[in-house]
Formats: sequence, C-alpha cells, structure tokens
Amino acid sequence: MGGINPAGRTSGHQAFRRTVLDALPADQQRQTLEGLATLMRLAKHSENGWQDSTGQPLDSPAQTLREQVLNHTLIRRNEDPRFLAPGLPGNRQASMALVEPLRFTLRRRQLPEQIPANWQIQNIDAKEVEVTVPVGTLEVLFPDAYEPKVRAAAQLPSGFDPANLYRSVHHPRGLSMAVFAASDCLGASGFVWEDLRQQLNPDHIAVYAGNSIGQLDDQGWGGLLKSLVSGQRATSKQMPLGYGQMPADFLNAYVLGSVGGTGAALGACASFLYNLRLGLDDIRSGRRRVVMVGTADAPITPEIIEGFRAMGALADDASLKALDALELLTDADYQRACRPFARNCGFTMAEASQFILLMDDTLAIELGADIHGAVPDVFVNADGYKRSISAPGIGNYITLGKAAALVKDILGDKALKERTFLHAHGTSTPKNRVTESHVLDEIARAHGISDWPIVAIKAFIGHSQGSAAGDQLASALGSFAHGLLPGIPTLDAIADDVYAERLRLFTAPQAFKADAAFINAKGFGGNNATGVVLSPEVTERLLTKRHGSAAIDAWKGRRETVRANAAAYLSDADRGHYAPRYQFGEAVLEGPELEIHADRIHIPGYEQAVSLATDNPFGQLDEEATE
Repeated sequence: MGGINPAGRTSGHQAFRRTVLDALPADQQRQTLEGLATLMRLAKHSENGWQDSTGQPLDSPAQTLREQVLNHTLIRRNEDPRFLAPGLPGNRQASMALVEPLRFTLRRRQLPEQIPANWQIQNIDAKEVEVTVPVGTLEVLFPDAYEPKVRAAAQLPSGFDPANLYRSVHHPRGLSMAVFAASDCLGASGFVWEDLRQQLNPDHIAVYAGNSIGQLDDQGWGGLLKSLVSGQRATSKQMPLGYGQMPADFLNAYVLGSVGGTGAALGACASFLYNLRLGLDDIRSGRRRVVMVGTADAPITPEIIEGFRAMGALADDASLKALDALELLTDADYQRACRPFARNCGFTMAEASQFILLMDDTLAIELGADIHGAVPDVFVNADGYKRSISAPGIGNYITLGKAAALVKDILGDKALKERTFLHAHGTSTPKNRVTESHVLDEIARAHGISDWPIVAIKAFIGHSQGSAAGDQLASALGSFAHGLLPGIPTLDAIADDVYAERLRLFTAPQAFKADAAFINAKGFGGNNATGVVLSPEVTERLLTKRHGSAAIDAWKGRRETVRANAAAYLSDADRGHYAPRYQFGEAVLEGPELEIHADRIHIPGYEQAVSLATDNPFGQLDEEATE
C-alpha cells in the first residue's frame, strides 16, 4: 500500500499513526513526527544528523517541530494562497454608462476578434492602436476578489508538493499525487517492479485507477473550461490530462510500463471501492494475477468548493459560527470543522491519493509477499427510485448486509459480533449522520451486534471524494498492524437524531484486536459500496487451510528478504528521501518491434509472451453448416 493524504504518507502506516499519535509508544510518536517533519520539508536527515530547513543543526525534530507538524496536517484553515487575502480571484460584470467618449490605447493583438460596431480604431504604429468608445453603455468585467465562504480544508501536509519530486511538466495535482502514491506503494511492497513483472505474462497485470470528478485544477479541465472567459489560452495538455481515468493511464505509461488490463470505474465517493471490485473480480476469474488499484483526487479548488457549498454540503464559515454560536473562527475551530455523528453542518473538502497492490494468493506465497490483509469481496448496490439525485437511499442496507453476512460465513457469528469494526462513510452532514447511522444500527440489530465499534476518519482528514474509501482502507490496515482504532475527537456528544443504540462511538483511540473491518461508502447519486478486509492473522489462517503448513512456512522464509527491502525503503522515506518512478519516454515500443504469432505476441523487455488464447463461450461452429 502507498499514498498520501492530509495525515501523511500511507506506507509504513505513517498517516494512520498521525491519527492515533497520543496513543502510540514514545518511540513510535518520535518516528511519526520526524517522518512528517521531513515530508513537510521542515527538517532533513544526513550523515551529520538532523538539520532544519535552513541547514542548521536540529537536536530533536519530534520535540522542536511538534506543534508545527500538528498544526499543519489534517483538517485546518485552507492554506492555498487563493483562499487568503485579498480573496478568491474573479470578475464582476458591470454596465458602464459613458457620459463622454472613452479613449484608451491597446496593443493590436489584444483587440477582440469581434470588434464592437461603435468602436473607432485609429492606428498608432504597427503594434498599438487607439480606441474611442462613444457615449453610451459599455459592458465590462472588473477584476475582483471574493471573500471565501469556506475556509476549512484537509490539504496534504504543508510544504509537501509531489510535483517537486520528479520531472513533472504542467501535471494536474491529482496526477502528480498518483505518481507519488503508486511509487510509494511499489517501494513499500519490497519488490523490484522489473523483477516482478518478468515472472508474469504481461497480460496478467492490470491497473484500475481514477477519481470521481477528473482533474479540475488549472492544469486540467478546470483551466480548459474557463480559458475563453478568462482570456487565457487553452493548452494541448489540459484536455487529455483532465479525464477521470488518467491516473491509470499515467501509471501504465510512466510508472509501470504495463500493457495489461486498465480502466477506471467512477462511482462518486465510492470510486475507490468500485476500482477495488474490478481488481478483485479480475483475480478471482484468473484473468490477472497482480492488480494495482487506486484513486487520486485533488478537488480543493475555488470552483469545486463553491459548487459543493451551493449544494449546502460543506461546513462553511457561517454555518460553523452558527453551530457553536461564535463571533469569529479561530484555527482551532477550523480543525474541528468535521464532526461525524455529532451536531454538524457539512463535510470538509480534502485531497488524497491511495494505491494498493493486489495479488492472487498463490503468487503472493510464491514471491514471499508481506501480506497486510485480504479482500474477500466488495458489494455495490444502487438506491432505486429517489426523491433527488443527492438524497441517500436504500442501497447501503443491501451492501452492508451482504458484507456482514459474508464475514459471518467466513469467520463465524462470534467473530462478527466481537472482533470486527466498521469504517463509516461519516461525512459530517446532518443527513448522513441520520441515514448512515440507521443503516449501521439496523444491520447490527439484524446480526445481534450490541456494541459495534465505529471509526469515522473524515474527522481527521476530511472527505477526499473518490479516494475516501482508500483513506478508510489504509486506516483499517493500520488498525490491524497497531491494534488501535482511531476515535472521533470532534464528537463532543452524539447528536439526538443519530441511531446509536448498537453502535460504539468514541472520542479517543481504543485498543482493539480485529479479525475483519468493513469499509463503507455512500456516494453521490446512489453509489453505495461496502468492502470487507480481513486481518493479516486471519488471512494467514485461511492461506494455511488452502495451501498447507509447509507452503506457509516456506512463504515466511521468502518473506524475510521482501520485508528487508521494504524496511530499507521506509527508512529512506522517513528521512525524506523519495524517488518516485517516472519514466517518461523510456523503453517506448512501436508495432514493428513486436514478434507476432497466431497464438502469442512477444514484447521486447518481457520474458513471457502475451498469450492470445481466449475462452470461447460458444464452442466451435461447424464450418460446412455456416457455409
């Protein structure tokens, strides 16, 4: 697993540890703070020890920089310069009544293509003209700055910009996040990608990655769509780089060099689980053996935030003030903006990119993979008829009901009741706290669960749209590794309309030994999904049952080398030494370089050929009969 979100790096459970920091042993707290300090470019580590960002010696980053790290990770006041004084850039439309003719000079190339009929143009020289507009009305746009109505956001840790870590050229933020996240995933896997792919048929690899709304910053469709009205020129990159499946395309072309399966399933806030289901189905069918699954969302732009605010979905400044009867909002108030299952007023926009590497179990054992867990299934259901496209519906009862029934079938009734926890979608909107809590409480009642632990990590890292379930899955794997469940620190009191009779909602981290976790997502438009992830211990028991003790013992021996490789990567990453894979223009192949046969295609650089054998669902037709 690998990635980046407002809590930090996914690999090594750094982001998870940030959400349970005070419950960790002292050495793990120190390691987490040091790793975040280097990620944020506040400190660096070399042969001479720790130094601050200016190169001065630094005795203890964990102590010296602690408050700075804590205040500039997770949800906080938006630090994007566009959201600071003087405000969001924009234009104000106006009609000017000219009481006398208006004269001004202009560069010739700045004249509009369609010159108004009443304008009088006089040449000054080859480059400049004088324009006279007679008395009358002149329609204009005045440059303006708008005071942001929403200042809370969950940005990546301050000082971290993935685009600075590789040769990015006008890449939208989401795509540079995807390059970093996928590279982080590969580094933490302990495998050398070139060695891994040589052991596979090239067609046994797949990438399913995307996002919920494409790349809508200025380098993507955002800049393209406003180019004409803003007077800017559209670039050749904005159109192609804006597509929602572009994270998968980028990984195939510049990170993995894969020729296998590819694509993206877009399901609003459930997009990560949709892509996870594609990978799962591919592996179960035998079509693929290794699948990289992920998402990358960077929706913190003025236009997207204004769109969600207009829907009434975001915790804007006015609502936060009204919620707590405040005159002014402080930094501490912004850090408490997201309050799942408490009295709340909307969600907080976030950015994140999460990737996981899936393998079929036989291959994982053969390669000595370090197994973080297993995904037995992901369930997806729509809502049916609805009052409005944005209103929650009934599909989530079905997805969670199926997921709970599956865990009961695999692990038994006692394990379901006592050794599972649930990552709620938990957006912090008044409607979500009612509708989702009813889903959770009803499924708990149906299975006789009386005290179901509920985690809602959007309280820490906000809502990253299509990557939200990836954030939840990464956190669940952290809980398996550390035996801790993050609390909901903004839960001062459970709201009166929350259905919580059978749910355990808590504020501080709790120790918990889990066999399985549920990842719940309720997406805009009725895109409901619930995934199941099993703990490493349960996974090992299942693998032993399937493959036998001897195979598992041999796997553990091979795993030591893989773990050592991963540990070396994590050690470098904790010291701020990153080397994202970005292989632009390298090993590019054209058709004439392929060796093509009727039953296979050999690709230079791959030891195994692509088999052209396919499953024929119809059987062979009688040639004479068809003639």
